[in-house]
Amino acid sequence: MGTTQLETVPEPKYWHLKTVLSDALDSEFEVGEILPNERELAARFGVARATLRQALEQLELEGRLQRRRGVGTTVAPPRMGVDVGGEQQSWPGSTADGWQPVGCEEAAPPAAIARLLGTRPGEPVHTVRRSRITHGQTVAAELLYVPGGSVPGLTAIGDRGAPHARAVLRELRRLELEGQERAVELGSARADDAKQLDRLPGAPVLVVTTRYVSGGRTVAVAVATYRADTCRLTFGETGSVQITHHEESRRAS
Repeated sequence: MGTTQLETVPEPKYWHLKTVLSDALDSEFEVGEILPNERELAARFGVARATLRQALEQLELEGRLQRRRGVGTTVAPPRMGVDVGGEQQSWPGSTADGWQPVGCEEAAPPAAIARLLGTRPGEPVHTVRRSRITHGQTVAAELLYVPGGSVPGLTAIGDRGAPHARAVLRELRRLELEGQERAVELGSARADDAKQLDRLPGAPVLVVTTRYVSGGRTVAVAVATYRADTCRLTFGETGSVQITHHEESRRAS
């Protein structure tokens, strides 16, 4: 590959480099192919490595690149379609909701979650961990926080694994669901989520927080963390939230 010098442009240099790199990904690389190292790329485009890193980080955020442990930076496949909100409201654990229970423990939730649940600071709640797998790849990890008062029929269970998680979900579904509220924001992967999603800590993620209401109060809160490099959120006229393929979004436009 020859050396390509960037023209002088009014926009930030890393942003222009991102556009140049994006074109190169389309024309010179295949999905899954490993990019040259930073030193080689910086020399090719005549930029400082700091500028190159900014451009690579932006492309990773947009889902064009993936950084994989022990492999390097590779060209990302098209984003996978994962429905995260249908027209009908339902409890977590309902038929075909796409999530697999991993485990459950009694633990104090973060302060923000405790405020939503109306529990005392430091008060432990059932914390159900679930994962979502699409096309053989884990695309999301979820923590579902359920106070003991929401599932009073739950007997003491010594097991902390999937059976305990399923028991909490089963008891929760005995309540009448009055409504649910969902919020979506961009975040950074925490260490435990990053490990489950095969990402580096601090990698960009999409965080979907869902509050479940029954009896006029919040009875559970779910915090789902989706890989931002894998998932694309779209909002339909019904207010539902979906994650679609790159290809689907191009066809829709």
